[in-house]
Amino acid sequence: MQAVVIDEFGEPKDVLGTREVPAPEPGPGEVRIATILSPIHNHDLAIIRGVYGYRPPLPATPGTEAVGVVDAVGAGVTGPEVGQRVAVAGARAAWADFFLARADQVVPIPPSVPDETACQLLAMPLSSLMLLDDLRVQPGQWIAVNAANGAVGRQVNLFARQRGVRVLSLVRGPESVRALEQLGYGPVLDTEVDGWAARAAEVTGGEPIVRGVDQVSGRAADALMSLLAPRGELVSFGALSGQPLSIDTGAVIFKQAVVKGFWGQQRSAEIDRDDYVRLITELVGWAADGTVRLDVQAEFPLDRAGEAAVVSETPGRNGKVVLRAGAR
Repeated sequence: MQAVVIDEFGEPKDVLGTREVPAPEPGPGEVRIATILSPIHNHDLAIIRGVYGYRPPLPATPGTEAVGVVDAVGAGVTGPEVGQRVAVAGARAAWADFFLARADQVVPIPPSVPDETACQLLAMPLSSLMLLDDLRVQPGQWIAVNAANGAVGRQVNLFARQRGVRVLSLVRGPESVRALEQLGYGPVLDTEVDGWAARAAEVTGGEPIVRGVDQVSGRAADALMSLLAPRGELVSFGALSGQPLSIDTGAVIFKQAVVKGFWGQQRSAEIDRDDYVRLITELVGWAADGTVRLDVQAEFPLDRAGEAAVVSETPGRNGKVVLRAGAR
């Protein structure tokens, strides 16, 4: 079979290559999946560069999420069945014609879900849904999200709407405002416009904003904190600014606010099985009825993985860059 392989860590365009390797054999509790599509995530590129939280032994095949068809099963596997289309996240070596995954790790995908959506359904969307779940907000309550025009912001918006939670979206620039408003994700405020914070009270009708999701860090976190109601919670999800959190101490003390972090990978490792099944069922259901659709910007064969990696980091993308395996 063909597989993408790195023999050393470095820039993806320089170290990604392909070669013929034996197809892996599933062990007990494992399934072998014939890959259809696998997306290129930022953490995949960090692994290739050797700057992620772990370094795989070399030579290594990258790829952590995919959609494919179960091709073979190991001892003790009672489901899924051979021939079933499944999605998997948190995998290893998915940028290949075939890869292995634990049987309890894969999720059957209904026929109505396109491959383009299925191949990227379980990593970031599931993190976004777990984040919303952890906010513990009730229908009708308000949350505020900055960098709301990004993938996570849009997903949180979409999932919140499905649950009846109201979202105040904060973005930078009129183009981002228009993009979200065209999706129906209002109200949207441009934080580069004078008086935007005062407008927040107007568009929410003065109702309390009980949670804030900060993806920017730096002073943007403080701006988000200023919107929170007493006893509100500010959740740090990212640091797009590259700056440490900068929050007014008085606001934290006098509002008796809570500041906490969210790391999807750790949350996924800790989640109760019943909760995991509940969230996955909810997410796959939305994908099946068309509520969730995840775009693909470009598609490349495995032997052009280096080129695909460059495109995936080019600014202005409107969807994922994915690799298509040649086995199917």
